[in-house]
Amino acid sequence: MMRLLRLLLALSLLPVVAQAQTDKPAAEKPAAEKPAAAPRPASSTGSSESEAGDVSEVDKDDLGPLRERIRPVSGHLFLKRGRFEISPSATISLRDAFFRKYIFGATFTYFPTETFGVGLRAGYSIPTVSGAAQICTFTDSGSGGVSRGCNAPTFEQLDGAAPGQLTLLGGVDVQWAPIYGKISLLAESFAHFDMYGVLGASLVQYKGPPDTAGVQSTSRMTAGGNVGVGFRFFLNRYMTLRTEVRDLIYVEKAILPATTLRNQLMFELGVSFFLPTALPES
Repeated sequence: MMRLLRLLLALSLLPVVAQAQTDKPAAEKPAAEKPAAAPRPASSTGSSESEAGDVSEVDKDDLGPLRERIRPVSGHLFLKRGRFEISPSATISLRDAFFRKYIFGATFTYFPTETFGVGLRAGYSIPTVSGAAQICTFTDSGSGGVSRGCNAPTFEQLDGAAPGQLTLLGGVDVQWAPIYGKISLLAESFAHFDMYGVLGASLVQYKGPPDTAGVQSTSRMTAGGNVGVGFRFFLNRYMTLRTEVRDLIYVEKAILPATTLRNQLMFELGVSFFLPTALPES
C-alpha cells in the first residue's frame, strides 16, 4: 500500500517538474564583441610630408624635362632672334661746311641672336647748299689796303669744287645690342627700348672736281667706314621707332689738296618692321 502511494505521488509531481524546467530562463547569450578601437589619426605634419614627399631626395633626372616644359619668365616685350628688320629711314647730315645732305634710304638686317645683327644699308642723297657756307673775296682797295667781302654761294659755284657733295651711299653693317631697358612714361605705362652700336664698311658716290676742262663736276666712287650708336623704341611686338647717329669716314678727291679725309656726322630716323610679325618660339 505504501509503495502504491509513493508511486502515485511521484507520477503527480512529474508535470510540475517538467513545467519548472520549461520556465527556466535560457542561458545568457555571450556579450557582443566590443568594436575595435579606431586607428589614431596621423598628425597633420606627417600627412603633409607624406603628400609632398621627401623634398630632400629630388630625382635630378626629372629636372631636365621640367625645365624644358616651363619657359622662363622674361622681361623682354620684344624679341629679335631669328627675325628680319626692314627699316625705311630719312637722314640729315650735321655740321656741314658746304653741303647739307638729305638722305632717303632703308636698312635690311637679320638677327641670328638676340643681341647680334648683320645688315645692308642703302640711301640716295640730295645735297643742298649749307647755311654755313660762305665764299669770301679779297680786293685791293687802291690805297695799300685789302678789303674782304663774303656772301652765300650758289649751288653752281660749289658744284664739283667743294667737298661733301654726296649722291649715293651703301654698305654692310654689324649691330650689337647689349642693353634692353624700360622707361616709365605714366604710373602704369612703360616704353621698352634697346640700345645698340653699329660698325660697318661703306661705299660712297660723290661729285668731285673733273679730270678734263669744260666739265663742272664728275661722279666718283670711294670706300669708307661708319661707326655709330642707335636706339629702338618698341611700339608693339613687330614695329619700332629707330634713331641713330653715325659718323661716316671716307677719302675724297679734292682740288687742293689732292685728297682729303672726310668725317660726315649724320642723324637718322626710321620706322622698323620685324618679320615674322609673330614672336618666334624660344
